[in-house]
Parts: sequence; C-alpha cells; structure tokens
Amino acid sequence: MATLTDWTVGLTRRRLLWALGGLSIAAIGGCGRSGSTGGGGRSQLVTSILSEPKTFNYAINEESPNIFGITYEGLVEEDPETGKVEPALAAGWEMSENGQRIVVTLRSGLRWSDGAPLTADDVSFTFNEVFFNEAIPTGIRDVLRVGQSNALPQVKMLGPLQVEFSVPEPFAPFLRSLGVGILPAHRLRPTLKTKGTDGRPQFLTTWGVDTPPSQIVGNGPYRLKEYVTSQRLVFERNPHYWRKGPNNAPQPYIEEWVWQIVESQDTSLLQFRSGGLDSISVTADYFSLLKREEQRGNFTIHNAGPTLTTSFICFNLNKGQRDGKPLVDPIKSAWFNDLRFRQAVAHGIDRQTMIDSIFRGLGQLQHSPIASQSPYYLSPEQGLLTYGFNPERSRQLLTEAGFQNRNGELFDAASNRVRFTLITNAGNKIREAMGAQIAQDLAKLGMKVDLQPIAFGSLVSKLSDSLDWECHLLGFTGGVEPHGGSNVWRVTGRLHAFNQTPDPGKQLVGQEFAPWELEIDRLYAQASQELDETKRRALYARTQQLTQQYLPFIHLITPYSLVAVRNTIQGLKVNALGGAFWNIHELRLDRED
Repeated sequence: MATLTDWTVGLTRRRLLWALGGLSIAAIGGCGRSGSTGGGGRSQLVTSILSEPKTFNYAINEESPNIFGITYEGLVEEDPETGKVEPALAAGWEMSENGQRIVVTLRSGLRWSDGAPLTADDVSFTFNEVFFNEAIPTGIRDVLRVGQSNALPQVKMLGPLQVEFSVPEPFAPFLRSLGVGILPAHRLRPTLKTKGTDGRPQFLTTWGVDTPPSQIVGNGPYRLKEYVTSQRLVFERNPHYWRKGPNNAPQPYIEEWVWQIVESQDTSLLQFRSGGLDSISVTADYFSLLKREEQRGNFTIHNAGPTLTTSFICFNLNKGQRDGKPLVDPIKSAWFNDLRFRQAVAHGIDRQTMIDSIFRGLGQLQHSPIASQSPYYLSPEQGLLTYGFNPERSRQLLTEAGFQNRNGELFDAASNRVRFTLITNAGNKIREAMGAQIAQDLAKLGMKVDLQPIAFGSLVSKLSDSLDWECHLLGFTGGVEPHGGSNVWRVTGRLHAFNQTPDPGKQLVGQEFAPWELEIDRLYAQASQELDETKRRALYARTQQLTQQYLPFIHLITPYSLVAVRNTIQGLKVNALGGAFWNIHELRLDRED
C-alpha cells in the first residue's frame, strides 16, 4: 500500500510491496552516545522522526512516519536482498495449481506482545472483520481487491493454525498481499461491536495517540513503551516475539529503540555531529560536511541508491462541492483541470537545476510513479513521455489555453491573476527548498505561487478530510510491485489524492472522473489479474504513459537513499528496498565503555 510520507529515506525495518510503514530517520540529541545502554543497562538505539504519529491504529493509518513497521508483521514478508516472498508469521503455505487458493499454516507458539496466543482466529478477524469491513476506512482494502469486480478474497479458518485464502479469479499479487499486518482479535473485536455516539464503530477511535502504550498490542519485534507528545516514542523488545537467534537467544538483540520527535533537520544534524545519536538521514545539503567527518565521528554514510519514494506536485482536480460550496475556487479549478496548464507547469520547472543545487547531484530525474527498481518500470528510453525544462513551450501552451502575460504577470482569459497556494510539510528543508525553486521557476511564467509549509498532520488532514487545498508538494512511499499503488490509482482509493473521494458520510456533489482517470483504474484492475508477466508489464507501461500524458502528478526528483550510521551498530545490510534497519532483529550494539 502506498503511504504519504513527510520524507521517507528507505529506512523501514522490512519494506513490503505496499510500504506498510515508512520511517524517516533523521537525527536527534540528548539521549546518550552511540551504542549506549539505557537506564538499568538496557541496550538502546536512538533515532528520530520529523513529525508526530497520527494514530496507533494500523488499519486506518495512511501516512509515515508510523510505528507499524516494527510493531506488526504479516503472514509473509519480502526479503529486501532477494525480493522473494518468505514466511513471517506463517510457517509455510500451499497454493493451488491455478493460483486462486492458498492455505497458510501459522507457526506454532505465536504470541501477542501481551502474551495472548496468536491463532488463525486473529488472521480471520483481521481480514474479514477489519480490512473487509466497509465501515472501516482503510487503504489496505484497496490493494486486496481483485479485478474489475473489486471482489475481496474469501478467508476461512480451517483449524487453530490454518487459514484458507481464495479468490474468484486470477490475482497476480495474491501471495504478496498476505504481508499486511495481523491484528489482535482479543483486543479489537469488542471495539467493532460497540458503536460510538456518531453511530460508527468504536474501532475508529481506538488506539489513538492518546492511548496508554500498555494497552496497544502487536506482534512485531518491538512494542510501544512510552509516548511523550512532541518529544519521543520509546519502544522495548517484545518479550514474546517469535524470532530467536543462536542458542534460542531472544531477538531483537537491541532492547530499546527511541524515536525522538524533531521537527528541524538542522537540530538533528547538530545533535548527530555532537555524538549523541545513532543514525541520521543524510540530505544532500549535509552530505559533504558529514563525509568529511566519517572517521572522526565513527560513522559510515551508506548510499543504497535511488529511494522508493516519489516526489511530486499535485493540483486539486476535484470538481465536487460540499454543503453547496466548491472544494476549489471554480476559477482556479478551471486552470488546474486544463491539461495545457498542467503541461505548462511541468515544462516550467527546472528539475535538473533542482538536482544540481538542492540535491547536490545526489538524486535523479523522476518521470514515473513506478520505482525504477521495479521490473514494471517504463523508462524514457523505452518510450515514456517526459517533460524537459522548456519555458518557451510552457508559454506556448499557456497562450493556447487563453492565458496572457501582462508585464510579467499571468492572467487567464477573464483577466483573473494566476495565483495559487502550494503547501508542503514544514521542517523538511529539502521539500521547502524544492517548493521555493518551483515558485521561482513558475514566477518566470508570470504565475504567483504562495509557498505555505504546514505541519505534516495538518497537511494530511487537508488531503484526506477537508479536501480544501489547491496544490501540494509531497511524496508517496511505495515498492517494486505496482499493485501496491492501487490505493492511489483506483478512483475510490484512499490516496487518489488529486481527485479524492470522501470518507463515508461525507458525500460530495458534482465530483467527476475523467476518462483517462477511469482508464488507469481499469488497467490497474486488469494488471492485477494478468498472470503472464509480459502482458502485465505492457499493462503497467500503459498506465505510466497515461499518468505522464495527463499529469495528475508532476513528478520531480528521486533522491538517493543516504544514511549515516554509527559503526557501533553491527550487522547492517543496507539496501534500497529495506533501508538500514530492515533486519533490526539481528542488529547489535558494540558498546563503548
């Protein structure tokens, strides 16, 4: 499942194909030196995140950073080194010859972090009562739907440790889809049966960020121990985690993991350089400085190549109205929905200068919503449409659309000044710099762009709840399997950001879906059913051509995944698919006394 990210740099514990949890690791301070032991001699890893978590409820989460990459596991997982699907909570599985039935057998002795048994009932509950429940607004349901019918798999218990999954028609990502996190029925089932004062399931308000950590139950390597708003999250080793090391040693070996909440990357850098932190995401503007300090600071900068995180600007194309009021000013909506306007903007952004100046050369041009590491990626050399920096073409397109430039200011045919607000997440220096350059580039076309950095949580609320925004600069965390982006490209998807449908009970009047939008939806459904890899690649190639032709997202830059990690952390296997800490259960701290 694709997730919104405030800047994910490929540091999730184990990145599944739909990026179940993106963790942005910056640097923090005030928590002791690298490889330190916490109170009582506990080994402690210290990293940081850029913004507050929005929820501790896995099912309704749609953005990163979030805690779920280390607090939950699924039946299967993807090995970041090989790309193969491997057992996780499952001991194994059997698949029918036609690929439409999978019988999964759980590991024996699995337990939740509170010690309760984890059984097939939890698996059935997770799928049938949570993910497939239309009263629960979860993007996970989007990536589990099969074909044009949008049918969901059938899930049936066969015994205490066996579950049968079946689909009515071929479903190419069937096995991989079983990597979604499994939830505890003994804690959450009652919240689905109880209704709140609004008539909706109490589940929707369960495990919010105000929930005492002791009440939150998971099955991952860590469980939440402490959350102090605006300060930190502290995770402790899950004493019931299923993985064991040699001689049955409990894993993970690192007993505590602290995430400090730091909304300034500059503060993060200072604290990392002072020796108080274990890791920092290396942005381009810090790279040269930190590279000179590797030996003195006893750390290594790892370059895992292009991230799996996209970056883009997106105009609100939603023509809907709520309570008689348009979501977008009709004058601006007419601009945004004119393809020539979007193409002019795409040609008007100097992305190569963005790479050279903001990213210091540590990134590459991005043209597709599908990661370049994916076998389904269509490159420009293979015919993908691209938009090079061409201000003259921009001006030509704007003239064709009826816009006029008067003394350096752009007006539409009705003499309305072309001015709009571009929002992005505050505290992310790279994003803010990108936004500033975009404003400068488009000013040369006569457009007035008001850059407005806001808190990431507020930004997400605008995109998913109020829907009252004009243009945003953000990114999605994804994977190599395009079906993970179904929640972006299906018209009812929870992250169909450029023309978002509202939550149940918040209906819009007059919302429209363009023919190309519906065609991408159809192609994603068809590709999910196509088992012939050659044909499947052709279907996803067509989706990429359509996204570039109609520009619902104007893609920008893919940065390199750079992370500085203290040399006292042993066992790192850094790569683009998993990041630095994907094998956190195997990592050790080489304490310095």
